Amino acid sequence: MSEERFGEFVLVRRHGHVAELALDRPKAMNAVSTGMARSLAAACAALGDDKDVRAVVLTSTHERAFCVGADLKERNSFSDADLVRQRPVARGAYTGVLELPVPTVAAVHGFALGGGFELALSCDVIVADRTAVVGLPEVSVGVIPGGGGTQLLPRRVGAARAAELIFTARRVEAGEARELGLVDLLVEEGRDREEALELGARMAANSPVGLRAAKKALRLGHGLDLRAGLEVEDAAWRSVAFSGDRAEGVRAFNEKRTPEWPGE
Repeated sequence: MSEERFGEFVLVRRHGHVAELALDRPKAMNAVSTGMARSLAAACAALGDDKDVRAVVLTSTHERAFCVGADLKERNSFSDADLVRQRPVARGAYTGVLELPVPTVAAVHGFALGGGFELALSCDVIVADRTAVVGLPEVSVGVIPGGGGTQLLPRRVGAARAAELIFTARRVEAGEARELGLVDLLVEEGRDREEALELGARMAANSPVGLRAAKKALRLGHGLDLRAGLEVEDAAWRSVAFSGDRAEGVRAFNEKRTPEWPGE
């Protein structure tokens, strides 16, 4: 397993074709500072360009928290001009995760609040252990979810449920979070990272060309009417139908062996 650090607070570990993107600011429970946001964006850009990466798992090195959201201690010292300057940097962290072209899995334990939960929502699948507490409490400090929460949460749970959660700013514990669809898989305490990495590995065993095209179709087609969505799907199918991965996949199936994906 190789490791690469992006800035002081973001660590990338390689597990074969799975990249683990670890939030590593334990002294602040992974609160997203300006520096951490820049590092997250840089790490995501590097991973997105790496054709050897087939899945990304977003984890935390803190024992009791995934991420508690924006660094409000840092924000407290900001002037209005500072806040304006920081906004595109902060957005870059969330869109960096959201726009990764490969499947993404979040491994959540402990607190995942505000921007922390938005980082998880930016992933395709959320695995949470029984210690997880999630929520978007931004209106309780005079702002709104600004890392994608007002758009990603209703796409998961519907407009009325998202409104209730955002307007009350309430925290939701793991069991209810699973029932409401705020997280996708609920696992035993302490197993979120392991289970998420195993899920990432199952995804990464498949065609890298197919995975990227399938994610693109899922993302671009969401919210379109069925006819338009099927056109998005057809375009994605055409982008893989004549690939080396498709030829290898069919050949391996007929020869009853594991494919050796060329990745093109």
